[in-house]
Amino acid sequence: IASNEWSANGSPEDGLEEGNDELDKAMDGDAEGVWSPDIEQSFQEALAIYPPCGRRKIILSDEGKMYGRNELIARYIKLRTGKTRTRKQVSSHIQVLARKKVREYQAGIKDQASKDKALQNMAALSSAQIVSPSLIKNLSLTASLSLLLSVCSAVLSRSLFLLLSVCSAVLSRSLSLLLSVCSASLSLSLCVLLLSPISLSLSDYEPLAPPLPPAATAVPVWQDRTIASSKLRMLEYSAFMEVQRDPDNYSKHLFVHIGQTNPSYSDPLLEAVDIRQIYDKFPEKKGGLKELYEKGPQNAFFLVKFWADLNSSGMQDGPGSFYGVSSQYSSSENMTITVSTKVCSFGKQVVEKVETEYARMEGGKSVYRIHRSPMCEYMINFIHKLKHLPEKYMMNSVLENFTILQVVADRDTQETLLCIAFVFEVSTSEHGAQYHVYRLVKD
Repeated sequence: IASNEWSANGSPEDGLEEGNDELDKAMDGDAEGVWSPDIEQSFQEALAIYPPCGRRKIILSDEGKMYGRNELIARYIKLRTGKTRTRKQVSSHIQVLARKKVREYQAGIKDQASKDKALQNMAALSSAQIVSPSLIKNLSLTASLSLLLSVCSAVLSRSLFLLLSVCSAVLSRSLSLLLSVCSASLSLSLCVLLLSPISLSLSDYEPLAPPLPPAATAVPVWQDRTIASSKLRMLEYSAFMEVQRDPDNYSKHLFVHIGQTNPSYSDPLLEAVDIRQIYDKFPEKKGGLKELYEKGPQNAFFLVKFWADLNSSGMQDGPGSFYGVSSQYSSSENMTITVSTKVCSFGKQVVEKVETEYARMEGGKSVYRIHRSPMCEYMINFIHKLKHLPEKYMMNSVLENFTILQVVADRDTQETLLCIAFVFEVSTSEHGAQYHVYRLVKD
């Protein structure tokens, strides 16, 4: 196995430290205005990403710094547009939008009782909550639902009375006619049955033919049901921590895990996700997700949503702990493969590791195993900081902008064999890490 070390794409903080130092400085000659269309769009995106959190702070993993919501929004605008808006400018803009939304909301409600109730609810909200897309929709829904229920109640009472009257007359007439027809038909059927010989065979009760066996189908059972292209299949993938208890025993905690499966033709095909929905979460430069997909083959692209298990409280993490990644693949062809793993933050590559693996023949197939590949320092520090956040929603807020792109290619031809986009949330299940696999398509 030939393996390269993790290589940083500049420092993880490149471009971010500079932006943070500038956040509290005045804007320097922006000819497009304080809230030009591109800045406003990034502002609205940030509102959806970072929910109101009061006076609480959020720690960003790649920097270890604490930010308030307005600072995060200003930071997001800087990353997306390259233009600086201060925390105070963001706060002022939120207050202006909140007052505007309240006026628009008042004008949209005609019923006075509903308007009074809605305004009473809004009085308890902060400007940040009023501007939040989800909360203002909920208030609109409450007012609309109240008015709708009162109208529906009156209409339904009248309609139900008319419907029951009509149905009663129609049913009475139809039942009488049906009984007359059935009586005649039944008499005729009994006569035919008594005069005809009975001829039934076992074939009349045979079940439907079973699905075609694997040998009779063109597509292997695992294709379109697992992470597999026409040339390579992922059998297993895990990221873990090991702690040595004594010279002969180790404890292992799985952060994420994809185990081996034995699919059948009765299993459903993988759900599809439009790849354009995740372009912005991965590098867009040469060799990025978009360019790889256009190059193809397009049946080699997958999205894996991990619910990571960060609850390793039963194990004492220390200097002797080992953080690693193991994976396994199989193919009907004998190739030499390269496995590129890119860790990305806010859609930009932070570090990359490229490993080369040779085939081992097992049971007539080429098997590739990357066993206990060491995790990079960036990832280890990221996990430590993530685990120390006090709330799961804070962890998920950080993970929303953290992704990993794995590309497995034929070393000699450079053909893409598998391309897997990993996205993450924190598991809340008592059963530990979980995952779901999707095919990436472009409709």
